[in-house]
Amino acid sequence: MLSKVTSAALHGIDAYRVEVEVDIASRGLPHFSMVGLPDAAVKESRDRVRAALKNIGFNFPLKQITVNLAPADLKKEGSAFDLPVAIGIASSEGVVPQEKVGEFIFVGELSLDGGLKPVKGVLSIAMFSRKISGIKGIIVPRRNASEGATVNGINIYGANDLTEVIDFLNGRRDIEACKVDIESVMRSSSVYENDFAEVKGQEHAKRALEVAAAGGHNILMIGPPGSGKTMIARRIPTILPPMTFEESLEATRIHSVSGALDSGPPILATRPYRSPHHTISDVALIGGGQVPRPGEVSLSHRGVLFLDELPEFKRNVLEVLRQPLEEGKVTVSRAVASITYPASFMLVAAMNPCPCGYLGDDRHQCVCTHSQVHRYRSRVSGPLFDRIDIHIDVPSVNYKDLSSEHNGEPSENIRDRVCRARDIQLSRFRQDKIFSNGQMRTRHMKSYCDLERDAKSLLDTAMQKLGLSARAYSRIIKVSRTIADLEGSLTLKADHISEAIQYRTLDRGAS
Repeated sequence: MLSKVTSAALHGIDAYRVEVEVDIASRGLPHFSMVGLPDAAVKESRDRVRAALKNIGFNFPLKQITVNLAPADLKKEGSAFDLPVAIGIASSEGVVPQEKVGEFIFVGELSLDGGLKPVKGVLSIAMFSRKISGIKGIIVPRRNASEGATVNGINIYGANDLTEVIDFLNGRRDIEACKVDIESVMRSSSVYENDFAEVKGQEHAKRALEVAAAGGHNILMIGPPGSGKTMIARRIPTILPPMTFEESLEATRIHSVSGALDSGPPILATRPYRSPHHTISDVALIGGGQVPRPGEVSLSHRGVLFLDELPEFKRNVLEVLRQPLEEGKVTVSRAVASITYPASFMLVAAMNPCPCGYLGDDRHQCVCTHSQVHRYRSRVSGPLFDRIDIHIDVPSVNYKDLSSEHNGEPSENIRDRVCRARDIQLSRFRQDKIFSNGQMRTRHMKSYCDLERDAKSLLDTAMQKLGLSARAYSRIIKVSRTIADLEGSLTLKADHISEAIQYRTLDRGAS
């Protein structure tokens, strides 16, 4: 007998429909085959399904069983087809009614005792399932139910085991659709462990980070070991604007597909913060694999990507950052598929001023030669530096600041100013399909960056006397626009330009 069960698979962060067709023939030797381009994990579901059905008391048919995963020309991977295959076999044997099976989408991995284990990408599957007519809901493992229930317009039924699913389809047991109070979850989960009030001293660096957060600018911190660069970077998400529900969905989908969504809240309510080690490969950073998976740049979407010890990263690893920094997305092409993942993040990098780390430090003697310093900084290419708007010095903190009992300004106060500046930018760019000053192009700067006479004079002087590059010019204008927004000024004044010039450490050092 032939039965059909609806399931879903993932292509990037999007889901598509998969028909699991199960045919059981009474003639011929017992055989269990799966077709439809299954990968190793899908093929292994034969053994998991057989054991699970036997261990819940089902008489597994000793017949020819053929399972087809349609469309058959797309590669299927993962363990999420265990449940639909088991339901298909049960339906073909008359254990559950076919008409009832057709009302639901089934996703889940089976353990050998019939229990249901969580799978990846339930949020994307739930968003896709709303578009399928005739579907009353999705049956998923209990631990995935709250994740799927963050999507409105589709019922999510969480089950603990295969027996519970079969009883539900036969009307012997009732499973209530999972409900999630999104506002409550977002409110309770949007709490950060860190706070800028814990950072002693470094007022200049904290001001620069406020400007960077307000305008969506990438930033590079240069300072000796122990100056607090990493400590500061960990607190940057706390001063970024709160995540909207749409942003949370975008970030959660990526984490769900990659399997990085832990057992905590069903939706990400805090800005992602990713800090990969400098030994990371280009595939792990940008995404890839035989079937492309999201990399660190996508996992930091709508959040912060922190690269500590920037020159220690391999050159080819850093070069792959160009596309996502420029376009806010990354396209990974392989023989089996070409997939585009969102990758709109704030890049925060840190490095020592020289190989020994103490160039310019008044407490330690630098032992590096000029050529060693030049070679060290040359590990990072000019085009990558070109995409970083702000680079600042982060000197060592003196004992007086460290021993002070006075706390710094809390993140909440800084975030309020950042949000006001972002609101100005959202209003300014509502027709331009960009969201912050950091995304401005030349035409935007001509339209929205009017310099007062003394500001223009100061910038001309700086360009000539400091020998600033042409690329530094546009960065200074963008950062000045953000500083002006923080003050609520319509035009760019001389003090705005002056502060922006201070945030070009490497350009001034090259002059």
